[in-house]
Amino acid sequence: MPLMRRRPLLRAAAVGGGAYVAGKHRAQSQQREADQDARISGLEDQPPPPQPAYAAPAPAPAPARTGMAPDAIEQLKQLGQLHDQGILTDEEFAAQKAKVLG
Repeated sequence: MPLMRRRPLLRAAAVGGGAYVAGKHRAQSQQREADQDARISGLEDQPPPPQPAYAAPAPAPAPARTGMAPDAIEQLKQLGQLHDQGILTDEEFAAQKAKVLG
């Protein structure tokens, strides 16, 4: 049985070193969390930034204009569907589109 007690000091040093490193890591992470909590509470305690005395109203967006009649748009949609279905060839689609657009 003398073989079982071969290196007890080395084993104890390894276990103790591992425990030391784990404790050090835990202390550092707790310190980081405490620092972060302090920064957050400091930000929460600050007053909000002052609002400008006068803020110009945002301009209203201009209505979208296509310059085409609604029936022309509808015809182009129908032509696109026919082209996608393979009923119209590329040349026929281009000719019809040019006719609709004038």
